Amino acid sequence: MKAQELRALSKEELQKRLAELRANLFDLRMKLRTGRLDSTADIGKTRKEIARTLTVLREKELGIR
Repeated sequence: MKAQELRALSKEELQKRLAELRANLFDLRMKLRTGRLDSTADIGKTRKEIARTLTVLREKELGIR
């Protein structure tokens, strides 16, 4: 999801999405440890998505944009 699409969401929706992404990252890490992960690039993509979501959340807290 792009930053512009994230900015359209409310704080509650962003927090919910953040929780889902963190759970997904945990699952990906467990798959990596057990050898069931198909693509290690998914971990990096999820981490970037978490960072993007946190950035937009912080923007909303500070009243930026």
